[in-house]
Amino acid sequence: MPIPKKDPRPFKRAILKLSGEALRGKDSKDNISPEIVDRIAREIREAVDTGLELGIVVGGGNFWRGASASARGMDRATADYVGMLATVMNALALEGALEHHGVSCSVQSAIEMKNVAETFIRRKAQSQLDSGKVVIFAAGTGSPFFSTDTTSALRASEMGADVILKATQVDGVYDSDPRKNPDAKRYETVTFHECISQRLNVMDATAFSLCMDNHIPIIVFELAPDGNLSHALRGQPIGTLVHGE
Repeated sequence: MPIPKKDPRPFKRAILKLSGEALRGKDSKDNISPEIVDRIAREIREAVDTGLELGIVVGGGNFWRGASASARGMDRATADYVGMLATVMNALALEGALEHHGVSCSVQSAIEMKNVAETFIRRKAQSQLDSGKVVIFAAGTGSPFFSTDTTSALRASEMGADVILKATQVDGVYDSDPRKNPDAKRYETVTFHECISQRLNVMDATAFSLCMDNHIPIIVFELAPDGNLSHALRGQPIGTLVHGE
């Protein structure tokens, strides 16, 4: 497989990774903030109206964290399955908001639950993306011990995505935690190998290896400010680009 140019922008097909916490907001008492979900849906609509093919992977940390529950004594596999169900709730909330804004979309779940979501089928998801429908991938990979970061990398590989857009609480990749170190340096671009050698935390090891092996660039950006998501989805310079050599 040929290695793509360093900067994939503008791109035709993308996978957007949203954390569950992003749907709640910093000061919200609700697990899902209708206002935040509505803003996300509005900015997604603006981008897909330009012809962007978009898949979304959403986490479940606003409801449940399997690793945390496991650390407190719960069986890890069971805890992870509970977390997968949390991602389905978030996916359905996002689907409702997107449909409210006139965006054609579907939820495909890695765990079969036919009354609320379609079961994930790779070729069907590809066909839906080809037709301009937004596909929300829920329930992780369907197996315990894998994060939604890994789900993002896996679905991006399966769907032939040009890039992964990872929405976070910071405005890119830093050489240290900017919340603890005011002198932390932010990278505009950084290679996969530089991330490894400098131990930069972009994604978990499994997800990062999938992206590197399949030559899928990652753009890490801050979700919170209004307009940031729209800028990222439109391929405008934002955050940090992680790419091959």
